Amino acid sequence: MRAGASYHLCGLGACEAAGGAGSRYIVGVMGAGRGVTTGETRLAYDVSGKPGAPPMVLLHALGERGANWAPVADQFAERFCVFAIDFRGHGNSDWPGTYSFQLMRDDVLDLLDQLGLGKVTLVGHSMGGAVAYLVAMQQPDRVERLIVEDVPPPFPRERAIPERPAGSLEFDWAVVPAIIGQVNQGDQEAWDGLRVITAPTLLIGGGPQSHIPQDKLAAVAARIPACTLVTIPVGHNVHEACPEEFASVVFTWLQA
Repeated sequence: MRAGASYHLCGLGACEAAGGAGSRYIVGVMGAGRGVTTGETRLAYDVSGKPGAPPMVLLHALGERGANWAPVADQFAERFCVFAIDFRGHGNSDWPGTYSFQLMRDDVLDLLDQLGLGKVTLVGHSMGGAVAYLVAMQQPDRVERLIVEDVPPPFPRERAIPERPAGSLEFDWAVVPAIIGQVNQGDQEAWDGLRVITAPTLLIGGGPQSHIPQDKLAAVAARIPACTLVTIPVGHNVHEACPEEFASVVFTWLQA
């Protein structure tokens, strides 16, 4: 496995302050010093788009980083002020050694508070999607729209923890057993909590080429009060495999 490669296992995977008026940053170039501290953990993020545009927050998959949203970030930045976060244990954020979906949820909510962001469009892929569900359940009034890519909440299964690949990684390997452990246990509370999500929700499935059971996505869509399920049959990494169609589906849904 290459350094920085993704383990998609959870389904199993303020602009002025950031740059000033008229500034534009490129998502994918991390480490420029942008970050906030949540508790004792510093979270790195990058931002693109124009100040004053509606905020969109992007949550990446396990083993990835905010820069992995690069295939669609520029398109989103034409309409939003886009914040691409490195989760704890990933990329340029701190690697504290303690990891869970709930800790990541709390990190996201703290980041929204510290950046002074009110309601946001929240987008999550794989592990990031599982965290996005939890954010939308915990504080429904913070999420204007919810967009989740090819993941349901954790459901029980038996998945072995893979061996750590040789060489350096762009994430803390301790995240992998922590998240796989939660995934294997399942989370009935999260499934039950889908019903309290008030944000209009777009769920994009990867179809039969994805390792995610697509019937689980249908079950999610049936529980969230206002959820649209769209399938782009290119596998689990929809926004990477077919970025133009992914962005088109998102914008069409937002305008509906």
